[in-house]
Amino acid sequence: MEKHDIDYTPALWDYIHGVSVRESEAQVSLRAETLKDKYAIMQIPPEQGQFMAFLVKAIGAKRIIEIGTYTGYSALCMAQALPADGTLVACDLYDAWLPIARPHWEQAGVDGKIDFRLGDAVDTMDALIAEGQSGTYDLVFIDADKPNLDRYYERALALLRPGGVVAVDNVLLFGAVLDKTVLTGQLAVLIGDDAIAAVQNLNAKIAADPRVETLSLLPIGDGLTLALKR
Repeated sequence: MEKHDIDYTPALWDYIHGVSVRESEAQVSLRAETLKDKYAIMQIPPEQGQFMAFLVKAIGAKRIIEIGTYTGYSALCMAQALPADGTLVACDLYDAWLPIARPHWEQAGVDGKIDFRLGDAVDTMDALIAEGQSGTYDLVFIDADKPNLDRYYERALALLRPGGVVAVDNVLLFGAVLDKTVLTGQLAVLIGDDAIAAVQNLNAKIAADPRVETLSLLPIGDGLTLALKR
């Protein structure tokens, strides 16, 4: 038996969560409320939220950009890990879920750290670059529409400092990067051929990109790639 043959049963996931995941009351409440939404599959799982918080602290991040905020769970996880003077620019094309996110950010006492920017994230990132903020961010988390992945990635590299980290979510697409027939029901509707192609292309691009020093594709959540900018 190889380590990649481990069967992650529901019982084993419960064990992993029980011995490793620490959530604030706001996190628990926000996850519960998000489960009521028909797009709840878009939320990262708690073990990934815990990892993102670990990453923020491990690299000493103070300035973060998040592309795709949804109900705000990942922003909450990262904002809680930021120091008192840390900031997180949360970009989303929609504000329909902000009434869910905001009260939980306030409950956790991190609302003041989160700068929510409504609109096309490409435009938001271009504006930050135009303002002279290139090379000033520590972490960029990309968890948004897949056809624009390459545009987000290029701008993330521009905005990151040397040694900064770009994290790209959903790089496995539930296995559809290898076999799109695994997608059924709601997932087949949410994830089309354009999205699959975009993820495949970005995965290949990052693997060969000389602008990043080290990278790792982690089988956490729906696949998370981390790349360190040179």
